[in-house]
Amino acid sequence: MAFLTGLDASLWPFWLWLVFVTLLGLMIGSFLNVVIYRLPLMLRRSWGETDLPEISLSWPASHCPACQAPVRWYHNLPVISWLLLKGRCASCQAPISRLYPGVELFAGLLVLVIAWRYGASLQALALMGFALTLLALAVIDARTRLLPDFLTLPLVWAGLIFHWLYSTPELFNQAFAGAVLGYLSLWSLYWVFKLLTGREGMGYGDFKLLAALGAWLGAPALVPIILLASLSGLLVALLMKLRKAWEGQALPFGPHLVAGALALLLGGWEIAELLRLDSWLLITGWAFAL
Repeated sequence: MAFLTGLDASLWPFWLWLVFVTLLGLMIGSFLNVVIYRLPLMLRRSWGETDLPEISLSWPASHCPACQAPVRWYHNLPVISWLLLKGRCASCQAPISRLYPGVELFAGLLVLVIAWRYGASLQALALMGFALTLLALAVIDARTRLLPDFLTLPLVWAGLIFHWLYSTPELFNQAFAGAVLGYLSLWSLYWVFKLLTGREGMGYGDFKLLAALGAWLGAPALVPIILLASLSGLLVALLMKLRKAWEGQALPFGPHLVAGALALLLGGWEIAELLRLDSWLLITGWAFAL
């Protein structure tokens, strides 16, 4: 890829780089749990649901939702504390959701793979921030069917600014086109579906999320991302149908867009070849190619 590294990889023994970013990912994953839980509540309160508690991402301090006991620092260690506490509050023994260690573990694994694939570079650090934000968005959308502008819009601008500052003009042009086409493609599909059926097939958050994916991965990447997202959505719908948990209701599309983007980010040409889309990326001159 045509990026400036911005870091001297020779200063980092590769194993130390991997250990450092994995621990960092686990700690950021712990903060992502705060964002995932609190941000939707903050938004709903701002929309007029005054019966919800007044909170922010930093206040009040972490506490058990069942007994309100504060979570001490040694009970807030990523993954480890959940295992030592056997998934229960230290004060009242109320169960602690498996989602919390799941997000922390996935965040650690995500940054580990990015660090291994992209090396010790500014590019890798930027992509870790991108991927971790996508993780938060996917879980929020799956839980609440919300894709907050608080995360999607800064992600669009972050991708464009990063490529403007550190990438080639070719990749910046693809990123800019990706942001525009990502938004307009789903916006157009939304209105076609609404005009034909009178119903809304997706939310505006999906448009902004795909714009962010295009801003980071470039316009040519939109086709494999949408294809992967569609396959993922179809698979989930079929599994839910088999379990009799789905009766045709709308399913959040954000997690599937995130899955498609992360698969392409981590798999690159291997994923494109699997989908028989490597020729498409070659023809369009995908500048982000691995």
